[in-house]
Amino acid sequence: MNARIRDFFQTTDGWIFAVVDYHHPEGIRCMLRYVPDPEGEREAGGVRYRKLDFEDAYEFLRRERPEYVQDVHVVPEEGVLRIYRPEKELPKVAERDERVGKIVSALKEGGVPPEMMGITGSMLVGLDGPSSDIDFLVYGRDWWRARDVIERAKKEEGPIQDLDEATWDKIYRKRVPEISRDEFVLHERRKGNRGLVDGTYFDLLFTRDWPQIRPPPPPGKKAGRRKIEAVVIDAEFAFDNPAVFEIDHPDIPEILCYTHTYAGQALPGERIEACGVVEETEEGDRLVVGTSREAKGEWIRSLTLLEKASSRS
Repeated sequence: MNARIRDFFQTTDGWIFAVVDYHHPEGIRCMLRYVPDPEGEREAGGVRYRKLDFEDAYEFLRRERPEYVQDVHVVPEEGVLRIYRPEKELPKVAERDERVGKIVSALKEGGVPPEMMGITGSMLVGLDGPSSDIDFLVYGRDWWRARDVIERAKKEEGPIQDLDEATWDKIYRKRVPEISRDEFVLHERRKGNRGLVDGTYFDLLFTRDWPQIRPPPPPGKKAGRRKIEAVVIDAEFAFDNPAVFEIDHPDIPEILCYTHTYAGQALPGERIEACGVVEETEEGDRLVVGTSREAKGEWIRSLTLLEKASSRS
């Protein structure tokens, strides 16, 4: 089954999963997000659901389907009842939700093809509520165009606005990064992939277009923690999951970042500082950032960005 990150699917058990990989050699690699529950706080199709956080999802599956539990959750294709495609469901969501429709309109006016847009998260599966954030995605190279459109829209007197300081504080507390609040917000503002539409928070998320999907990285063997400085050569997939940074460094040619906190953290030509775990592979070493859920002791910082900010202050 062809499935990309940010697709969702429902199993024959009625459970709803989010796809977390592009490659599924032994079943669909995913994370459990919602399960039916008469006391659940969300409802779709006459069924109430409960949202599970990271730890609760693992605990639930260890009890109910331990064969699904690996480094992530892996569901056999025969267990899939329905798959939710973000690009297919977006028109219906935009029709029922004016805020999503305004994002679509802005991007279409900016030249982003409608078929390269999608909606994910709770809105994709119809389990959103009045306080739900909007997880909007754009595929492939059009993502960069979409980001520029959103940035321009924030400067106009329209429905799309920049985040206020209270929202930045909330995001910083949620992410618990290894860098200061000022550094975090400096990097995040530059990324341009967050905003408000009519006061509702939204993310502009990246997923690879089908031709961009390549073989998975080779397995690696952990070889200890290391802090490096390097220059970014390529950041085409800097907002993917994992985020990929090709770097100019004598020992390590690549950084894989598995935490959203440091995705998109640097641009080509910038000098960075990165701390993570070195993995040895048959193709050479790589640095992995985000080896734990909160990436304790791991980070990526654009030294070039910080130096420019310091010179302006």
